[in-house]
Amino acid sequence: MESLGQILPLVVMFLLAYIMIIRPQLKRSKEHKTMIEALQKGDEVAAGGLLGKITKVGDNFVSVEIADNVVVSVQKHAVTQLLPKGTVKASQ
Repeated sequence: MESLGQILPLVVMFLLAYIMIIRPQLKRSKEHKTMIEALQKGDEVAAGGLLGKITKVGDNFVSVEIADNVVVSVQKHAVTQLLPKGTVKASQ
């Protein structure tokens, strides 16, 4: 019984860490992967501190227009947020 009393706090701490840290991170990771797979031309995104509209989607990179006639290539996984339509024009 004493060994159970010594192990129980470790088990409880692991469960709390799983519930409070690991599980939410796995959920965010899954949501980000779904968003990356759904990117398409015309979507407005935030990537690495840049706001812009996607002009081309490749396997690993997307081309993002950040200003008139200024297009940068960004790795897909660097896209952090999908923005509502009209956000990019309102912020310029």
